[in-house]
Amino acid sequence: MVFAIAIAAPLLYAVYLSLFQERLIGGTVFVGFENYTRAFGDTLFRVGLARVALFLAVQVPIMLGLALLAALIIDSGRLRWAGLFRIGIFIPYAVPAVVAALMWGYLYGPSFGLVHQVGDALDVTMPNLLSKSWMLASIGNINTWEYVGYNMLILYAALRSVPEELYEAAEMDGAGAVRQAWSIKIPALRQALLLTVIFSIIGSFQLFNEPNIIQSLAPDVITTSYTPNMYAFNLAFNGQQFNYSAAIAVLLGVVTAVVAYAVQLSTARKERVL
Repeated sequence: MVFAIAIAAPLLYAVYLSLFQERLIGGTVFVGFENYTRAFGDTLFRVGLARVALFLAVQVPIMLGLALLAALIIDSGRLRWAGLFRIGIFIPYAVPAVVAALMWGYLYGPSFGLVHQVGDALDVTMPNLLSKSWMLASIGNINTWEYVGYNMLILYAALRSVPEELYEAAEMDGAGAVRQAWSIKIPALRQALLLTVIFSIIGSFQLFNEPNIIQSLAPDVITTSYTPNMYAFNLAFNGQQFNYSAAIAVLLGVVTAVVAYAVQLSTARKERVL
């Protein structure tokens, strides 16, 4: 029942809306897949989709690499104040995305931001982090700052479930900490890493809060179609194109599901080979 109300019903309603079109003459009419045909040829949608795909390809490996490194360091048992270190990394996740975007947006500001103030103090010319060439990287930095701790906890929890007997056997064979991490810990994290990758894929294609907030600081760089989610939102609530917006949302959901499934299928095939 919960699934039907919270997930299935909204999805079916979005599909239903996407099959209609509001016209000045005739009102709402059934158009079949016309909205989807329009979306496939929509340059704004395709550019936004390519942008979040690039974001996914670059930001996610960096974020998960840092999360994995942090989890391995904490699990090594050689870190002093490990609990404080773990909490410190996780705290950014507790900061609402809107607040994080505002905070980092003002740090990036070319005329008032702390980054440029530090650069001026050191007599170093800093790039405009809110410019077109740097914007995606700046947003990626915000997301990495927010979600490294979240992913670190998932990976660390998986590490704690590894039997101690494996480490003892490895030590008897002369394996050091690095060898244990490579041969025991990382292989044991396959399922947890897959989970974090899938979550990250979904989050990347749903990118909305950070660019939407920073848009007020760089309106010439972040347009209303900067990401597919922003495009769908603005079509619906600013352009009153609810039917076309629903089609965009459905296509985005399909792309996200296909990519996530492809990653899961590829991982399962590799595990069968191994």
